[in-house]
Amino acid sequence: MTHHRSAWRNRWTFMLATAGSAIGLGNIWKLPYMIGVNGGSAFVLVFIGCIFFVGIPLMMTEILLGRRAQKNPLNGIETLAIEANASRHWKYLGGMGMITGLLILSFYSVIGGWVLSFIGAAASGNFVGMDGTQSTANFNQLLASPLTLLFWHTVFMIMTMGVVARGVNSGLEKANNILIPALFAILLILLGYSMSVGDMSASFRFMFSPDFSKITPVAVLSALGHAFFSLSLGMGSVMVYGSYLQRDVSIARATIYIALADTLLGLLIGLAIYALVFANQLAPNAGPGLIFQTLPIAFGQMPSGSLIATLFFTLVAFAAWTSAISLVEPTIAWVVENTEISRKVATTILGLIIWLIGISVVFSFNEWQNVTIIFGLNIFDTLDKLTSTILLPLGGLLIAIFAGYFMKNSHVQEELNLHQWSFKVWVLMNNVIAPIGIIGVFLYLFKIIQ
Repeated sequence: MTHHRSAWRNRWTFMLATAGSAIGLGNIWKLPYMIGVNGGSAFVLVFIGCIFFVGIPLMMTEILLGRRAQKNPLNGIETLAIEANASRHWKYLGGMGMITGLLILSFYSVIGGWVLSFIGAAASGNFVGMDGTQSTANFNQLLASPLTLLFWHTVFMIMTMGVVARGVNSGLEKANNILIPALFAILLILLGYSMSVGDMSASFRFMFSPDFSKITPVAVLSALGHAFFSLSLGMGSVMVYGSYLQRDVSIARATIYIALADTLLGLLIGLAIYALVFANQLAPNAGPGLIFQTLPIAFGQMPSGSLIATLFFTLVAFAAWTSAISLVEPTIAWVVENTEISRKVATTILGLIIWLIGISVVFSFNEWQNVTIIFGLNIFDTLDKLTSTILLPLGGLLIAIFAGYFMKNSHVQEELNLHQWSFKVWVLMNNVIAPIGIIGVFLYLFKIIQ
């Protein structure tokens, strides 16, 4: 079955789209609270190391696999396996990544719905004068209402699928060309505001004054898992975006720019958030509720707090939206390339399936909050831990092994087009450092479970 395959118009649109995939709730919602609960600067140091030694080489690997195959992850890995005279069963690696992306979107959409609801609350001035008790009650009230969560989950899914249904050029490109520059513009405004009214020096000390005693195996495990989550690795998104990439674009250069932009944005948002947290004597280790429970208190006590809060949650919504789009694109590409189903119909059907799974996540915060799946975790926590701690690193490990030990070096070098010494560095990082790091983390995780 032959289909016309779309392509990014230029390197800039590819970088914006891939950065949009990487820059999401992982940077704005998850990274700041993980910094807080994992000891601040110690976690930042390990996280940056994971991005450099594992994230960048594996992102290069995913892009080169996608561009060489020119197909969706499942069919693409199978094609490359045949080319390398390896087992066709490698295709299930691509399938695993696609399923991982869909599982993430099922709970990601619910969190995205929280963000949308907070935009309205901020714009309405609901945070003005809010104290800790009121903020906690406000957030708990949202979680306790399945109908409210379901409504916003539905709105977020419609926003996401509406873009995906329009295709690569009319949907993904146009959305990212608008949303990513807007995202950075809003960030600069918020950062400037935090510098003027927040305690930026305390924030900087918290994030960048290393306390090596706090670098624990748990912090390393969390940092590595978040590096995958942050860069959208191991879920097929980067691979399918790479399959739309032109041959004359440098994979190494584009990857470094994307990883730097993603990491810099996450750290700048952390600085902005903690400057407000410390200025208002709030707890930096508030956990997942940091931006939904702690920040509204700070916003409610600031001059022009309602405007700043509205801008902040709009920023979070833009980031969540661009990432959500990339989570579903690999599977949509597979359906379109392997069936006679149109992109719009495929998007509708798949969107409905993810929406239904998301309903179970909605109920896990209220009606089914006592329902546990594994290790005493509820539905939401199970999906979060399963994907970010197990499936994403496992996918990254297998991708590194496939590209490093099964593909021919000449084919890999043809895509990467690196100088000889640069290629040797990539081989070292992809074939040795990244696998050893991931396997080491898995062994530690297994020890904890035992």
